[in-house]
Amino acid sequence: MSTFDLNLDAIEKAGADIYRHMSPTAQYRWPLLSRRCGCDVWVKHENHTPVGAFKVRGGLAYMAELARRQPNLPGVVSATRGNHGQSLAFASAKVGKNATIVVPHGNDSEKNAAMRALGAELIEHGADFQEALEFAGTLAERRGLYPIGPFEEQLIRGVATYALEFFGAVSDLDTVYVPIGMGSGICGLIAVRDALGLKTEIVGVVSEQAPAYALSFEAGRAIPGAETVETIADGVACRVPNPDAVAMIVKGAARVIRVGDDAIRAAMAAYFSDTHNVAEGAGAIPLAGLMVEKEKMAGRKVGLILSGANVSRKTFADVLSSVA
Repeated sequence: MSTFDLNLDAIEKAGADIYRHMSPTAQYRWPLLSRRCGCDVWVKHENHTPVGAFKVRGGLAYMAELARRQPNLPGVVSATRGNHGQSLAFASAKVGKNATIVVPHGNDSEKNAAMRALGAELIEHGADFQEALEFAGTLAERRGLYPIGPFEEQLIRGVATYALEFFGAVSDLDTVYVPIGMGSGICGLIAVRDALGLKTEIVGVVSEQAPAYALSFEAGRAIPGAETVETIADGVACRVPNPDAVAMIVKGAARVIRVGDDAIRAAMAAYFSDTHNVAEGAGAIPLAGLMVEKEKMAGRKVGLILSGANVSRKTFADVLSSVA
């Protein structure tokens, strides 16, 4: 079990670094979404951060602390499918550090362009996120860069600030649906829920094509998923789960459910139709989970984490043209 220190004081201290560069995001009750889902739906709009995703919180908290501890550090290196890399590029620039980001070949070109625009050196390597992550470790040794993984204590503290905002604004939620990529978002949510003594159940949502965290939750331990991962929700395209994340999720989540790409596309279209917000696949996957569990949630007060909006124009146009 992880020994991470995720108490409220630590999370609030991370927030002090974050709010120097961004404002808290909004949470709204959307009537059309509520009608569609048959329950009282509140959306936490992490699509409205400076990089269009919740990950920026972890990057800002991490880089501020790292710069204090190692002011002469030349730079950092990490792997991503997009949002984590944008977060580190944005945050590294704020503290005057260089960020080297590794993405797999074929990664979304618009996300790649965004990372470069934020100042990152972008390197393409490997067939998927896991191979990019392993190569980032090699680059750290080769270049003397500081490696940052996708699931680390200070990242989770930063990300958890969205949960503190959400529960502070809407404290009587029955259930919150949250995507699981490598686990920082759901673990931050669990930590804050527990620290506040709330009884809100937390439901993790993964893609059927990337079931590693669902399989691990069911087994009670970290086990790998599919050998290859292809899903429209590239932000949750994990095949090797983090054991510390799995331990926290097993202890604190009510369940982890799987949804298919058709359900994710339908949720992306529903967000645009009902709220005129853009949601990338991983951002829409909590709504897909709620739509699958519509009967179970009837009449309840439900939160959704819209974790990001960074979908390519072509993909989003295809979704809107293909979903009735």
